[in-house]
Amino acid sequence: MTIRLRHDAIVRILRRTGTSTVNDLAAEVGASRRTVLRDIGALRDQGFVIHAESGRGGGLQLDPESVQTTARLTVTEVFALLISVAAMRAARSLPFANLADAGLAKIERTLPADKVRDLRRLLDCLYVGQLSPKQDISNLGMIDPLLLPAFETAFLQRLPLRFHYRDAKGATTIREVEPQALLILTPLWYLVAWDAARDDFRHFRMDRINTPEIVEGTQFRRRHVPFDDDVCPFREMPQEFQK
Repeated sequence: MTIRLRHDAIVRILRRTGTSTVNDLAAEVGASRRTVLRDIGALRDQGFVIHAESGRGGGLQLDPESVQTTARLTVTEVFALLISVAAMRAARSLPFANLADAGLAKIERTLPADKVRDLRRLLDCLYVGQLSPKQDISNLGMIDPLLLPAFETAFLQRLPLRFHYRDAKGATTIREVEPQALLILTPLWYLVAWDAARDDFRHFRMDRINTPEIVEGTQFRRRHVPFDDDVCPFREMPQEFQK
């Protein structure tokens, strides 16, 4: 169970039972007592009012009027929103751009400073361009939902990424690369990475990548990615993200 699912489960249990002990919660969510205590602290930080009563008959109680007051969006989720906006801009299909920017700015203000720093580092690796009209997109597939979180971890921690890659002819190979950037040529999305085995950059269509996994061990270094003149860094974003 992920942290978010565990938090949701704890809130549901407390709303349903009225009072519950830490041990009972730990048993229900399949976590240790220490983990549940950390979860309770995190839920309080999010705005939930949780009372604790000691002694026989005591336990944890969730104030019935209590609601979440802070956003729980992760860096990856905000980044996904931003690159979706970037893709729509590139396709000239974002009719409510000002409203989208205002909403993203509000989200940014709810993020802790360390997450904002991570987000800006990710935005620095995002590039947008125009797809060539000669590009064949008849075989466009779905992108593995695990790819973006894996890219975030690999990029921010500078750890290699391993995945299965299917080329244009349908042949599948296992690749291990150093993720350096994301390139959007709507509707195609590319992972741009340094391939040490080939001593060069490679562009991997993200809809052809499967089962991405982080390779723990030696960190790689950031490299300057040589893009064409018509491929620009993503800079059309709320001003808060550019600071």
